[in-house]
Amino acid sequence: MNWDRFEGNWKQFKGNVKEHWGHLADDPFDIIAGRRENLAGKVQESQGITREEAEKQLADWHKRMKEINYVK
Repeated sequence: MNWDRFEGNWKQFKGNVKEHWGHLADDPFDIIAGRRENLAGKVQESQGITREEAEKQLADWHKRMKEINYVK
């Protein structure tokens, strides 16, 4: 599944993202709106990690979503 689908179905995936990165407040979810670069930036900012680590976390999360058939 590519990120265009996440963006198009953001309301559906927002709950799972909140579950995985629970430390993010509700406000950023409106800003993120399913866009990978926005989510990576908010994860990076909230955890004080590098952009590369945030991207790795997103890739790992995306892989898990595929493994549990949450996304195609």
